[in-house]
Amino acid sequence: MTAQALNFGPVFRARFVTRPNRFLVRCDTRELGLVEAFMPNPGRMWELLLPRATLFLTKANGPKDRKTRYTVLAVERDGAPVFLHTHVNNAVARHLLERGRIAPLKGAGIVRAEAPVGRSRFDFLLHDSRGDIYVEVKSCTLFGNGVAMFPDAVTARGRKHLLELAELVETGHRAAVIFVVHTPHVRWFMPDYHTDLAFSRTLLAVRDRVRVLPVSVNWRDDLTLGRRARLLDIPWDHVAKEAEDRGAYLLILHFEQATHIMVGKLGVITAQPGYHVYVGSAMNGLDARMARHKRRRKRMHWHIDYLRAHATEVDALPIRSSTRDECALADALRAILLPGPEGFGCSDCDCPTHLFFSATPPLHRPDFHTILERFRMKRPWPGQAGTRNRRRRPREGGAP
Repeated sequence: MTAQALNFGPVFRARFVTRPNRFLVRCDTRELGLVEAFMPNPGRMWELLLPRATLFLTKANGPKDRKTRYTVLAVERDGAPVFLHTHVNNAVARHLLERGRIAPLKGAGIVRAEAPVGRSRFDFLLHDSRGDIYVEVKSCTLFGNGVAMFPDAVTARGRKHLLELAELVETGHRAAVIFVVHTPHVRWFMPDYHTDLAFSRTLLAVRDRVRVLPVSVNWRDDLTLGRRARLLDIPWDHVAKEAEDRGAYLLILHFEQATHIMVGKLGVITAQPGYHVYVGSAMNGLDARMARHKRRRKRMHWHIDYLRAHATEVDALPIRSSTRDECALADALRAILLPGPEGFGCSDCDCPTHLFFSATPPLHRPDFHTILERFRMKRPWPGQAGTRNRRRRPREGGAP
């Protein structure tokens, strides 16, 4: 399959500047200067859309009154393209299916795309000697540390698809979900329980009915699809242990101007304009703890409550884990960010501080994402490393 076969047309490169909304990016091109382009991917992609990241654009073939003349196809990471265009993701899956490159579905022919069932519609209806197979396809671009994860933003729609596929199996059909992972540099696939705990628990619940097929692919510099397609391992036991409402979290607080704040027994501290990153943990009720921190008005209890009351913006990043990672996370951040006041948020441990400062947005920093990947994308422990899509024997009419 070539770029031309997918009707990409001429492809040229640009430098990412900003993303005003989910479906629009501004980028700088050598040929045209600053242009706006359609982003056909609603995911967060924080670790990909870093300042000056290389984007691959093509000229749009849509109506003349379309506001953006260009469309983003991919972004470069570690010297290789990562395909972003979710509208074309099904064409990639079709290519793999038609060439028998997804082993568990080899020999199944495509009956039709966009197959309706009641009020639902699935990406493909396949058929083999055992009958029909309904298939949903997802695009996965979140990866690091040898692990790919999906989704990178909460997806109620994705969870609904899983439940609908499971219902089909209950009525005697077979079903599968394909995750097209757009990098060859991974070995394991897991649901992103940090970002979407509900989706992750649903995937765990339906895995014995719906076949889960994460397939790693590689893209060449000219945006042609490489010949390599590999089924990834899924460490189900590891996911089941870690996908719980507990762990550590990072609060990113933005201050537009210097602010003097009385913080309990610590006295007056000065929050400089920029971004303050706080490390906390809740080994029970992590989501409720983060929701509390987001509220501006509440009874002052922790040091961070006093800062939160004055911050102009706040983001909360969960790092779910069955182990206490709070202090290790603080140690990692201390290596890349400026430490805050001594004793802040660490009265029950030996750390110097759990508050750190960055003049620029941490989510725009590659070194910050490296730390996130280390703690969020933990490789499964040795006993789980080889859990390749293993599943109990499906009941009659179950997954392929």
